Amino acid sequence: MAYADETIDLCRKLYLRRYRVPEIVKQTGVPRRTVYCWINRYSWDDLLQTETPLEEASRRLAVLFGMESKTDAHFKEIENLITSIDRLNAIYTRTKQTVKKQSMEPANDSDVNNDQESRPARRRKAREKKKQNDFSGIDADVIKKKFFDGLFRYQTELWDARVHRIRNLLKSRQIGATYYFAREAFADALLEGRNKIFLSASRAQADTFRDYIQGFSQEWFDCELKGRDKIKIHSDAGVSTLYFLSTNSATAQSYHGDTYMDEYFWIPHFTRLNTVASAMATQKQYRKTYFSTPSAMSHTAYPFWSMDQFNERKRRLNQPLESMPGFKELQSGILCPDGQYRKIITIHDAEAGGCDLFDIEQLQLEYGPDEFAQLFECQFIDDSASEFTLAMLEPCAVDRAEWRDFKPDMERPFGNRPVWIGYDPSRTRDGATITVVAPPLENGGRFRVLEKITLQNAAWAYQAASIHDLTKKYNVQYIGIDVTGPGTGVFELVKNFYPAATPIVYSVETKTRLVLKAKDVISNGRLQYDASWSDIPAGFMSIRRTTTGSGQLTYVADRSERTGHADAAWSLMHALMNERLDFQNRRQSRYLIPE
Repeated sequence: MAYADETIDLCRKLYLRRYRVPEIVKQTGVPRRTVYCWINRYSWDDLLQTETPLEEASRRLAVLFGMESKTDAHFKEIENLITSIDRLNAIYTRTKQTVKKQSMEPANDSDVNNDQESRPARRRKAREKKKQNDFSGIDADVIKKKFFDGLFRYQTELWDARVHRIRNLLKSRQIGATYYFAREAFADALLEGRNKIFLSASRAQADTFRDYIQGFSQEWFDCELKGRDKIKIHSDAGVSTLYFLSTNSATAQSYHGDTYMDEYFWIPHFTRLNTVASAMATQKQYRKTYFSTPSAMSHTAYPFWSMDQFNERKRRLNQPLESMPGFKELQSGILCPDGQYRKIITIHDAEAGGCDLFDIEQLQLEYGPDEFAQLFECQFIDDSASEFTLAMLEPCAVDRAEWRDFKPDMERPFGNRPVWIGYDPSRTRDGATITVVAPPLENGGRFRVLEKITLQNAAWAYQAASIHDLTKKYNVQYIGIDVTGPGTGVFELVKNFYPAATPIVYSVETKTRLVLKAKDVISNGRLQYDASWSDIPAGFMSIRRTTTGSGQLTYVADRSERTGHADAAWSLMHALMNERLDFQNRRQSRYLIPE
């Protein structure tokens, strides 16, 4: 039987992540004999030889942590691996200290005489083979000056808080948190020589960390950093490695170093991932940093933030419970009883700290009150009254980089596969959102959000032109446009180049159909979007049921002519509605053969 390249590649990746052959067979369905044949034919064992025993044990431990169901043999293997890793760390530490001590001892006369002739050759060789990503010889004061130039006050406060082992930051959107922590990690790696591990909701977010750091290296020292998922840098403090990982449990390996977890309130299965992340920073020299905009109080990370998780342990031990500091105390930054340094930075705190990048009055016009509070004032969503709960939406968040048939950098990212487009217009001051969705190829399959475009204060012609550009990139087979109010102008322009565009006129019946269709798709696990697009689940969670003045049931999300809300969610629903509610009962085409 011939297997697709994707299947072989998946088996190879699992094997290199220290999955056993029986485990690969269970996950992929490929026969054991075939997997062993590929191991020999493609020399996969040779690829494993580049790892140290410590890396090998850590990689296997990460695989076991990520397994949904574990046997007694798995738990026993976990215990053995943890013991082995502790011993290997101790051995490596002692070896490093011995080498350092020997390098500081003066050489005897015989060594000097024996080495005298070879020194010029060694120097020439060293010049010819300069180490990659080498920052040796740069003074610590120079690094600190580069780092502090241009920082806002609240960012320097985060630098001072590095003395705490665990930092937990609840923050407003767009205050530069990812930018700051990438900057901090790079400077600290040069100054202290410790590894850094970045965990993000998706590959795209992990790449943002890497791009920032490569930008700092170029800007500060005119040095082009080489590397993608792993970058090794040399400095006077030693050799440190920067790891850029997504939150997929199969790729978040058990490396060791300071860990940074970005937008953790939007990461599915946070508790399981945090177990792996904590193992990476087990040694007391390492620090853990968590930062995120808030999602819903029902998220599994909320007890971690609110100290409920800490108090639950104390409750089981019959110990007195601790109180969570108040909002005002957290805005100042405070070390809490559970050992975490917590801080809240709202958009108002950022402005008071010197950030002049926002027009807050304008933002309050662009967003509804609830949405503004969640996005910019660090208020959690209570999704108990929402039509879409976080528990429903979490399984939809995936890493878009895992889609092998979608290549966003290509001229035709999705080849000739069909796509549907949903458009939600801008009102007086809010943004328009365009969503590109790949429909399922068969009944009951998954919808995938390939692309999401937000346009702020753009003219109708520009919005229509953006949709026109998408028709050149994709094989567009449906465009749904809300023509209630300002969407009419865009619709008229779109019809000039896409006459089949579908107008959507909002009414009680239309909104009910949109919401019911979306609930059916989401509750049945038929929707996927990139985990970094937090505005999609936030928009869905803001939609609630209400009644009109005449008593009719309808759905609202604080939408009005002045304030738009849940734009990404409505735009997505405009695309989903192209599939009928009763799609499973759609008549299948048949050929009649005459007698």
